[in-house]
Amino acid sequence: MSPAPQRPAGGPIRKLLAALILVPLAVVIIVFAVANRQPVTVSFDPFSSDQPAASLTLPLFALVILLLVCGVLLGGMASWLRHGKWRRATRRLEREVDKLRTELDLHKHAAAAPMGVPHAAEAPERLQLKPPLH
Repeated sequence: MSPAPQRPAGGPIRKLLAALILVPLAVVIIVFAVANRQPVTVSFDPFSSDQPAASLTLPLFALVILLLVCGVLLGGMASWLRHGKWRRATRRLEREVDKLRTELDLHKHAAAAPMGVPHAAEAPERLQLKPPLH
């Protein structure tokens, strides 16, 4: 049994859908970045709002894009951690399939090998049954 043929990962429909989603998204991000160039100060000091000990000043669009990138990375890591049990199960099942395929190949080769005809002197012993008790 041969494995099913795989479809190409980047088919034309998939590429078209990606372009239909990514091009408008890129336009929105560029328009947002041009419209929000003013600097914003982000304070990490909850006790002093006038003279914060830790602050960061950057354009608003950079802050939003930075937060989006951090969110995507954190979400990706959380998803990767949640799917660990499925990756382990997949590896275990792949090892089991390989083992069973090897065993099947051994049985096929054993069945294909010519079998010798048993000699009359090597006939198995007959089974002796006791009479039933009444």
